[in-house]
Amino acid sequence: MRVVMFGYQTWGHRTLKALLDSEHDVVMVVTHPQSEHAYEKIWSDSVAELAEEHGVPVVIRNRPDDDELFQRLKEADPDIIVANNWRTWIPPHIYTLPRHGTLNVHDSLLPKYAGFSPLIWALINGESEVGVTAHMMDEVLDAGDIVRQEAITVGPTDTATDLFHKTVDLIAPVTIGALDLIAAGQTEFAKQDRTQASFFHKRAEEDIRINWDWPADVLARLVRAQSAPYPAAFTFHRGKRLEVLSAVVSEGVYGGTPGRIFYREGEGVAIVAGADARTGRNHGLAITRVRTEDGRELPATEYFKSMGGYLTDRP
Repeated sequence: MRVVMFGYQTWGHRTLKALLDSEHDVVMVVTHPQSEHAYEKIWSDSVAELAEEHGVPVVIRNRPDDDELFQRLKEADPDIIVANNWRTWIPPHIYTLPRHGTLNVHDSLLPKYAGFSPLIWALINGESEVGVTAHMMDEVLDAGDIVRQEAITVGPTDTATDLFHKTVDLIAPVTIGALDLIAAGQTEFAKQDRTQASFFHKRAEEDIRINWDWPADVLARLVRAQSAPYPAAFTFHRGKRLEVLSAVVSEGVYGGTPGRIFYREGEGVAIVAGADARTGRNHGLAITRVRTEDGRELPATEYFKSMGGYLTDRP
């Protein structure tokens, strides 16, 4: 089939590579301009450069809603558009233009975790599986019929970085597998159960601030979800920002006030956690490694010279 690809960053790059390696003919690529946004500089392999290396025409757009782009798309005469990590709304006259419509590739197990940063949100929420879904685009974001979907298990110590590397390897088989079904004439696909749908916003600074009222297991997953190269989860100690690079749920149960620097446990320092910590039934968050405001990384047992005092969500 003749394919136009809409995509950006490493997800789009992997999608384009899979298309170029397939029997399908990539006739045009549409991608975003390079961004200075913190999250968009992560996993930022260039779709434009890969397309140019293979002699594929490239169009750069923030939004795909101008007449010039529409005319170029009509001239390209695609059988299908394939989109992955396109960051702005694609209007109906664009996604319905090809004879087979538009296939969107999304890094979650839809209908759950539509929208942005699905792997990070899924890890924070303790999901047992994550994956990649190829679905037909319609008027509701990430809500169209599912053509193909594959899942991987979330391990007990997996970070968001680990899950990125595992799911990005699913892009090629999911995308090409879906295209092969469409090329073979299949037109009926699985409807999404909209009662199970969830929709998440982009990650921002506020979303990595540690709230000590959260249970320790959720905080431990937040720390894993904000693994390098993502910006680390942070708290404040004595008015200065302190990034938490690694942490686990404590073995012991600690009662008192959330955020209290309480007890040395193994290789970590246990912090009281949970809104109901006063009951004395909660495990704490055992912080094992931190980074200070001036960039020093060190074990928590070296940073916390003595017990007592509090970690807070504000200076």
